[in-house]
Amino acid sequence: MAVRSAAILLHRRGARGREVWIAHMGGPFWARKDEGAWTLPKGLVEEDDVDDLAAARREFAEEMGAPSPDAVYVPLGEFRASGKTFVVFAAEADFELAELVSNEFEVEWPPRSGVIRTFPEVDDAGWHPLAVAHTKLAKGQRPILDALVRLLDEYGSD
Repeated sequence: MAVRSAAILLHRRGARGREVWIAHMGGPFWARKDEGAWTLPKGLVEEDDVDDLAAARREFAEEMGAPSPDAVYVPLGEFRASGKTFVVFAAEADFELAELVSNEFEVEWPPRSGVIRTFPEVDDAGWHPLAVAHTKLAKGQRPILDALVRLLDEYGSD
């Protein structure tokens, strides 16, 4: 069965134009990387999820430590990246986070050391202008921003 992830893409009109909410991947591999090291808040769709949007909202809460905002979520589409299918929901919302509290994962670090360490799945998150987010996002997720721009153009939004 194909791996399916669900994601939330928040956007707003900001002082720097259209901005999107993205998250920096946690863990030692991504620690000193910026370009290509950011992601949409996302995670696996599980069998007991009511639907893809419910999964996306659950994963957002797990990675941010706060629920996704009450907003109108629009299906943005399905995208293939890193051997997964991402189903993405976009919403225009002004979201602020008092404190990032991400769920965690374990990994052997340093490699082959036998030492298991715990790291947050996400170690930073925030608003970024579309052009900046396009370089920060993992390469496979960049077409998602292009889909958002097409959607906004279709509805006459900036």
